[in-house]
Amino acid sequence: MARPKSEDKRNAILAAAVHVMAEQGLGAPTARIAKMAGVAEGTLFTYFDNKDELLNAIYLAIKAELGEALVPDFPRDAGMRERTHHLWRRYVDWGVANPDKRKVMLVLSTSERITEHARTTGMRAFAEAGALIENCIAQGHLHDHSPAFASAIMGALAETTMDFIVREPAQREYYCEAGFNAFWNAVAHP
Repeated sequence: MARPKSEDKRNAILAAAVHVMAEQGLGAPTARIAKMAGVAEGTLFTYFDNKDELLNAIYLAIKAELGEALVPDFPRDAGMRERTHHLWRRYVDWGVANPDKRKVMLVLSTSERITEHARTTGMRAFAEAGALIENCIAQGHLHDHSPAFASAIMGALAETTMDFIVREPAQREYYCEAGFNAFWNAVAHP
């Protein structure tokens, strides 16, 4: 009779995979991931049938965590700029606090190994952000940009902002606000 799977072991494997993949990329060996997680490589494959399943699980776990980071205290009754600023700040704060997850998510987001199902499921965590962007477009706030283009601009500027905050932590507030203002001025109608 097989032993029941442990959520702690699964989480240890996911955390180890993020750490190792942040250092070595998606080609990181599963043996190294298992060793860092404190399990046998065979145990890793008890939890994940193959490496692609592991990658998709990492993708979903990071997306869910990031989605949860955006929600607390969301100012639903505030104006568009204030709500967008809230999402911006939460995203930047999360990225600065989680450099390995941020790095791995960037790689996974462009990987062909992430299934369409995982991508669709992962985006559910961002329903509030997606609705906000669509609302901004409907109200004429985004210069007729598509939601994908506005999100891409936000992501690129947020990544730049996070990089500068990591390099110069004493300038955190300055870079966070300057990055948001650059985004808002790029996409919003005056």
